[in-house]
Amino acid sequence: MLSLTSASATRWLGQVDAHLDDVLVDHAHCEKKAAGVAMNLLFSYVDHTDLARAMTEIVTEELEHFRIVLELLDRRGVPFRKLSPSSYGSRLHELIRRPEPARAVDRLLVAGLIEARSCERFALLGEHVDDPELRGFYRGLFESEARHHATYVRLAGGFAPEAEVRSRLHELAEAEAAVIERGDPLPRMHS
Repeated sequence: MLSLTSASATRWLGQVDAHLDDVLVDHAHCEKKAAGVAMNLLFSYVDHTDLARAMTEIVTEELEHFRIVLELLDRRGVPFRKLSPSSYGSRLHELIRRPEPARAVDRLLVAGLIEARSCERFALLGEHVDDPELRGFYRGLFESEARHHATYVRLAGGFAPEAEVRSRLHELAEAEAAVIERGDPLPRMHS
């Protein structure tokens, strides 16, 4: 369902255990970035009405998630602050082809894979963390992230035939698995 070709390593849960506050702050940044990605796609492909409608919904939902994470941080007494991002997103964006419409396909599929990995990690957090509020919070995010993943993959079909989209999705998912396996020393949502 999520198009991922690997599961997160247990190494990541060790980072979460040792640096939960940093992971929570990074989660807020990820929600903000996800809204920005959707907004950029909306501006880039404004002539695709289906995409424009879907992106406005995703932008709204991601900004709502951002607000919720900020409130969660406030309740926990964790200041929202600037963090160095993991290299995950930048490594995936390097895979995006330049000429259109391949660029549109790749931008949508990379966004979809990031949503899929977030979804997988939220499910892990929903089972792993001891705090009941956090467990419920992360379990509650699973459905929207899965829906966003499916939306991005579906929209890629507006720029290329389905067989081409599926083939490229598999290629990018394999590359994403290598990126996530390599990991990152920073404790982040995608480290």
